[in-house]
Amino acid sequence: MGFKAYLLKRSAYTVILLLIVITVNFAIFMLMPGNPAELLVSSKMLGRADVIESLLKQWGFDRPLHERYVKYVQSMLTGQFGYSYRSGRPVGAEAVERLSNTLLLVIPPEVFAVIFGIIIGAYAANKRGKLLDNVSVSLSLTLYALPVFWIAMMLILIFSLQLGWLPSSHGFPDYWFMVPPTSLLQDFGTRAMHLLLPWITLFIISFGAYVLLTRASVLEAITEDYVVTARAKGLKERTILFKHTLKNALLPIITEIAITFGFTLSGAIITEQVFVYPGLGWWTWQAIENNDFPVLQAIFFIVAVCVVLANFIADVTYGFIDPRIKYG
Repeated sequence: MGFKAYLLKRSAYTVILLLIVITVNFAIFMLMPGNPAELLVSSKMLGRADVIESLLKQWGFDRPLHERYVKYVQSMLTGQFGYSYRSGRPVGAEAVERLSNTLLLVIPPEVFAVIFGIIIGAYAANKRGKLLDNVSVSLSLTLYALPVFWIAMMLILIFSLQLGWLPSSHGFPDYWFMVPPTSLLQDFGTRAMHLLLPWITLFIISFGAYVLLTRASVLEAITEDYVVTARAKGLKERTILFKHTLKNALLPIITEIAITFGFTLSGAIITEQVFVYPGLGWWTWQAIENNDFPVLQAIFFIVAVCVVLANFIADVTYGFIDPRIKYG
């Protein structure tokens, strides 16, 4: 099987998986107990049958199940997620705003965690049993075991409350609602100051995992015959480590990157709650509290799509790194 056939095969699997995800997402909310209209009305102390019936008709709950499923699939595929029960705004517009905030939150620390985690993990494996290896493994295990909310609160306590160096919450100052930034430099600098503590939090919880995984993968590959041959040829140790050993140990690391990135979007809910950051995580929490089903459906769909696409990119990357996969 050539690489083009492999790519087409993976693309077909991805499309099928997305359709399955959409169907499961629809079924989950259909099987949930309770009536969203009754929950909303009772929370507003209206308790009237005509109001409930009007809301059910407005949201399409009076239609047959198959019609609702077809409309739901069309809405998901076109990005028209309906209207929020809580705010009344189009969910798609809110989703774009929240997703952009979350991507700005999770991508920078994830990139740095991957880079530093792979480099330190590779060197630790190459120096197995020595000081660098012992320190990096102990530090990684400690950081990986710490609760996210505890790390976030300790950073706020030290750098915001005690030292006063950084803001403790939000993605930008509150006064921006009245006086927006006057320049791109001011916008970038102020946002970076507000994002620095959440970035550090997400870096800490991701860094250790990449160090440990890279170390384990490199240790498995470093005893292979091609590494012994490279040493016998007199190649530099750094060349052997990064050009030969690490390249062949990257497959499980790429899988971890794909899975972590996909689930970081939903996993950032704790970080966003602590820092009151207006991203997908905070939006998810608000939707759960208010039984906002359209918002939850949109969030679940977005996160699932990110996970599926991240794994598709990982599969394609496998084909470039390991030529044997092209013909598997």
